[in-house]
Amino acid sequence: MKRRDLVKGITLLPLVGGSTVSLGASLSGPLPERDFFKELGIRVFINAAGTYTFMTASLMPPEVVDAIRVSAKQFALLDDVQDKVGEKIAQICKAEAAMVTAGCWSALVIGMAGILTGMDNKKVAMLPFPEESGLKSEVIVQKSHANGYHLALTNTGVKIIMVETSDELRKAVNEKTACLWFLNREAPVGSIKHEEWLSLGKEFGIPTMIDIAADVPPVENLWRYNEMGFDLVAISGGKGLLGPQSAGILMGKKDLIAAARLNAPPRSSIARGQKVNKEEIIGMYAALDRYVKLDHKKEWKEWEQKIAVINTAVKKVKGMKTEMIVPPVANHTPSLKVTWDPNVTTLTSEDLGKRLREGSPSIEVVSWEEKDSIKLTVFMLKNGEEKIVAQRLKEELEKASKA
Repeated sequence: MKRRDLVKGITLLPLVGGSTVSLGASLSGPLPERDFFKELGIRVFINAAGTYTFMTASLMPPEVVDAIRVSAKQFALLDDVQDKVGEKIAQICKAEAAMVTAGCWSALVIGMAGILTGMDNKKVAMLPFPEESGLKSEVIVQKSHANGYHLALTNTGVKIIMVETSDELRKAVNEKTACLWFLNREAPVGSIKHEEWLSLGKEFGIPTMIDIAADVPPVENLWRYNEMGFDLVAISGGKGLLGPQSAGILMGKKDLIAAARLNAPPRSSIARGQKVNKEEIIGMYAALDRYVKLDHKKEWKEWEQKIAVINTAVKKVKGMKTEMIVPPVANHTPSLKVTWDPNVTTLTSEDLGKRLREGSPSIEVVSWEEKDSIKLTVFMLKNGEEKIVAQRLKEELEKASKA
């Protein structure tokens, strides 16, 4: 090919796709990454607090971000994506079936709806008015488990019946009872434990559902409650699993998951507004697949090392006491409680939190029950941020000690 013909061909190439981008621009490489937070004036911070929803939960690792990015480039039927991803999730979590939802709250709503309607489309159209429609309409919950998350169930129109003992539960069961709901986070304080709860469900032939929203790690919890015998298990996607914050997983018995799907997008049913897109479904699968393959013992040691860095810095300040705490259930990761003598340090936990928040870089921690202590977690810290947290905390505590 002659040089002039080659140049002519190159000149025409952009016109084929209807683009007016020049050859020079196409060879210049990707555009620089745009910092939308800086552009919009949004404060960003180092997260030493944990996977709180209002703090945007967790950060997605590169594998999850890539899965979302790649999935955004193709069309697919939403049900096909749910089918295939659900099969994979079910295999990993040792469940009969699974689906991706718009968070754990959504999993509770859709799961409850599936229990109420079964595979009857006429019943699907009756929600959220189960009692008026002649459907079962009551859910039994332990009083100690009713701390707000149980309200997700009421989105379907059910009424919550509170009990404290197994005797009270037996008396509460009637022809309207649709489900026995269990909040795993409150398992240590409830008088009815997992095994007895499941036994009561089987005795009365009532489905059981458990909320394990933030209860990974340990990794074994992904299949523990399926194997234990709960009919439905709901978990958040954007906490310990590091998936999309607006995603979650509902898993359990095959018939109940199929019924839940009837009440979920893309169908025009009660949960139509709780849409989860193909990118989030794929991203949730990528996050789960990544998580189960991690070296969890190594990860735990890394968390302990980060705790040690902060602990060493804090203990250099006069009047400081520290204690490593591992919550028994939810957010089961190493945390550091820092307590100070009010006679030595003039700060309150709110004061210290404000100083860390308004400093540079901004850092978020959690106020403890007492006014003279805070709690820090490290499992949401990026590598190296533990040193920044340690230094900033030491600086603020030293300033207050000198006041």
